[in-house]
Amino acid sequence: MSKHRKQPTDRILYFDCFSGLSGDMTLGAFIDLGLEPEKLWEGLQQLKLSGYTAHCHKVAKHHLSGTKVSFQITESQPHRTYQDIVGLIAKAALPQEVKELSLRMFQLLAQAEAQVHQQPLTQVHFHEIGAVDSILDLVGTAFAYHALGITQVYASALPCGQGLVRCAHGLLPNPAPATVLLLEGAPMYGVDIQAELVTPTGAAILKGLNANFQPLPPIVLEKVGYGAGDRDLATQPNLLRLMQGRLAAAAASSERVLVLETHLDDMIPEWYEHLMATLFQLGALDVAYTPLQMKKNRPGVGLTVIAPLETRQVMLETLFDESTTLGVRVSEIERVTVKRWLETIDTPYGPLRVKVADIGGRRRLLPEYEACRELARQHHLPLLEVYRLIPM
Repeated sequence: MSKHRKQPTDRILYFDCFSGLSGDMTLGAFIDLGLEPEKLWEGLQQLKLSGYTAHCHKVAKHHLSGTKVSFQITESQPHRTYQDIVGLIAKAALPQEVKELSLRMFQLLAQAEAQVHQQPLTQVHFHEIGAVDSILDLVGTAFAYHALGITQVYASALPCGQGLVRCAHGLLPNPAPATVLLLEGAPMYGVDIQAELVTPTGAAILKGLNANFQPLPPIVLEKVGYGAGDRDLATQPNLLRLMQGRLAAAAASSERVLVLETHLDDMIPEWYEHLMATLFQLGALDVAYTPLQMKKNRPGVGLTVIAPLETRQVMLETLFDESTTLGVRVSEIERVTVKRWLETIDTPYGPLRVKVADIGGRRRLLPEYEACRELARQHHLPLLEVYRLIPM
């Protein structure tokens, strides 16, 4: 009854940001990986932008070779608002996945700018971010990601330079305020370099790609590409390294995660939903409540949070700010998970998103509650009937 798509092969992309990253560095690294420049330029032409030329060439940074991408503006360009850019991308003859990823990255940028400047999202007026080269950087990244068939993105911790950066609003602290907002929850470290190493565009790329910040996972390395930035840094090559590979075929994978636990017996019941939603928003992998009988025979609730290692500080701060706990137990454990991904199956009522798990080479289809509920709502069906459409 249902037709399944072919199981995707995991193609991993690792952002090794030893000197930070920007939009042009990302595009250069994609071309260095093997993306044909002509294919990229052809894709960008679908935006119907004019008044620029695109170039790429090999450069050396501290004797390490990389590809430099540059866009030369040949005609005066207007300042574009967020809505202008949305319309530009929406009308482009690009694959839907490319358009969706491009729009997601620009939305993240617009939200950060709106918060920094205390403006409604629709009134955000871009300067550097709305410039032609920034539009090309983000849409080009989405195009390259799609063209190379990447399925998962990982990234290293990000270096942050010192001093001030100059932008359309004048001198701002380094990293720029929008960059800092976009990198909330990401691991960062300071370096003694008076330069902007991570730009707002670079931060939006990693967040838009849902990058997992961790050391390089076990992969079979296929290709390596280096993308060059504009500056020549005195102490190190100003390059971004992208490593492309595939996960080793395995029924399960393991990772180190945090487990944070506490007991609550004096919290207003309405707060629990807000606390759980906040923890998930900040990157928690799982949040669970367990009924307890505590000291002095008081009923209570046990809270267990499973979270990535790099979110330790933000998770602790949230638990102390958003709950009544005065102490949290923290441990690091191994988490083993089977390989899983989302697919769309055909049903008599239309397409339905399901989760597919690979367990020892056997496919197991699992319902996605939100997708099932939406299909049931659209067709006035009992939820149970939608669940029965999924072959177990």
